[in-house]
Amino acid sequence: MNYMRKLNIIIVLCYLGIFCLQAMEVSRMEPSFWWTGMKNPELQIMLYGKDIAKSKVQLDYDGVRIKEVVQVENPNYLFVYLELRDNTRPGIMQIELTEGKNTIRKPFELKQRSNRPGAMGFSSGDVMYLITPDRFVNGIPENDNLDTVKVNRQRPGSRHGGDLRGIINKLDYIEDLGFTTVWLNPVLENRMPGGSYHGYAITDFFNVDPRFGTNEEYCELVDKAHEKGMKVVMDMIFNHCGSSHWWMKDMPASDWLNNQGNFVQTTHYKWTLMDIHAPESEKDILVNGWFGRGMPDLNQRNRHLATYLIQNSIWWIEYARIDGIRQDTHPYADYDFMARWCQEVENEYPDFNIVGEAWYPRITASAWWQGNSPNNNSNSHLKTVMDFDLSFTAKDAFTDESSSREGSEAGLFKLYEVIAQDYLFADPDNILTFLDNHDLGRFMKKEEKDLRRYKQAIAFLLTTRGIPQIYYGTEILMYGEKKDGDGNIRKDFPGGWPDDEVDAFTKEGRTLLQNEAWDYMQKILHWRKMSSPVKEGKLIHYTPDRTGCYVYARIKDGQTVLVVLNGTDNEQLLPMSRFSEVIGKYQAGKDIITGKSVSVAETVKLPPRGVFIIDLY
Repeated sequence: MNYMRKLNIIIVLCYLGIFCLQAMEVSRMEPSFWWTGMKNPELQIMLYGKDIAKSKVQLDYDGVRIKEVVQVENPNYLFVYLELRDNTRPGIMQIELTEGKNTIRKPFELKQRSNRPGAMGFSSGDVMYLITPDRFVNGIPENDNLDTVKVNRQRPGSRHGGDLRGIINKLDYIEDLGFTTVWLNPVLENRMPGGSYHGYAITDFFNVDPRFGTNEEYCELVDKAHEKGMKVVMDMIFNHCGSSHWWMKDMPASDWLNNQGNFVQTTHYKWTLMDIHAPESEKDILVNGWFGRGMPDLNQRNRHLATYLIQNSIWWIEYARIDGIRQDTHPYADYDFMARWCQEVENEYPDFNIVGEAWYPRITASAWWQGNSPNNNSNSHLKTVMDFDLSFTAKDAFTDESSSREGSEAGLFKLYEVIAQDYLFADPDNILTFLDNHDLGRFMKKEEKDLRRYKQAIAFLLTTRGIPQIYYGTEILMYGEKKDGDGNIRKDFPGGWPDDEVDAFTKEGRTLLQNEAWDYMQKILHWRKMSSPVKEGKLIHYTPDRTGCYVYARIKDGQTVLVVLNGTDNEQLLPMSRFSEVIGKYQAGKDIITGKSVSVAETVKLPPRGVFIIDLY
């Protein structure tokens, strides 16, 4: 009997021991590793586990000290702040958590900073190729389906199966076209019930969506792009997460989300942020309101969340060696936090570049968001902004006919008006320019039967100021209207799936018109790589006059490129004496499109809706 009693006591004690160990289990640690030699010596580690806040945290590692251990409302979280001194060596340190007589050790690796290429930034010398990964190429069909979400290419809003391996397989295609930079719509985990093919409802900030691939495959994509002399831009979202994010089931604190985690729709009235007459209540609902029910709004004023997000972006730069970031819904997040984030990234990586999506139909507002803006009393530290005004204007400017009537502001004159307001920008060269993207109706129209509008627009985009971005499929004249749904402007690239009947990645799989468009874009892109005036030169443009022509020059170190656009449906004889200031000593030049010599001494004949890109010599 005594034996049985002792045995029962031993069993109970074992169960209690197991329970204690379970109570101290660390189920998540973010980030999972870091690097020595970072300029910012502070490191935040978020630990998550059942009742982990009861634990005492210790570590013994040369060059590392615990600055602060923070308990928050939820006892399942601990935020550990460390200081890494200059003499800290790479290695594995053990984070000890002790509760009573129980101790567990969690290994945490400090890596040597990478010497792989990367963090190069992007500039007006680059041209971005924007890809919606789910709609480009399906390289591994085996990763298509996950959880209860199945691929269905018949539904525009469903997952279609494109992935990172598909993009890796087509890097040669992108390089051959002449692009220098690849920007992917978000690739991080979106394990949402509906699939979230677009990637903007993140459920894990440290892992690639398994339907796209793995973290290792993402690094492979970046490395292979770098081997080909191309850069990679990562799409990030700090304003919100997905409603299925792992922390949504057990929030760290009541102020982790805005509006105490309750859905309050944002107004989208972005003007209130710069409106000197706006009430604070309208600014608050813009920033604190949710983008949608499936996208809970993050409160970047929570200092632990703020540091978490900043570290996350730096983690991806150091880990994957990305070259730039495109920040989604930039004005919707806390302004002071976003400015701090931009500054901290720049401090760590001086050559790095961030472009913020500030979706405004007027150039005045976009300019307000750029760092060092003379019209903004607070520096945003945002190097690059997106020129939505130019994009919206271009759709009509290349469609409507420029008028020969004096004082008319139709057609190409509208482009001139936008560019003429560049005095509002602190840095007009650091503006992202585009004809369309994943949120806008495609520039090409279904009914277009010739390439005159297309050729003028591509020539303009690749020769005006700023950093050009071209949406995937533009080279093969893909079209789609926003009114028909987002899926219609994010169609699958023909040939990206094994069962596609047409392969537009090949010359044989494209129509004659598509090949003409593809060859045209390729020719300008490859020429642009070698043209210092277009990449870095000063822009001088002339007001479109009665001829309906828009003329501008790019000039650098005595080299001049002259661009001439005829915005009318008639042939124009353009007297060149008006442009003597930029033509200077030159008498002729080579049109880089046709390869033919063009005299600029007296008069230039332009065909209807014609375009010349003339390298003067």
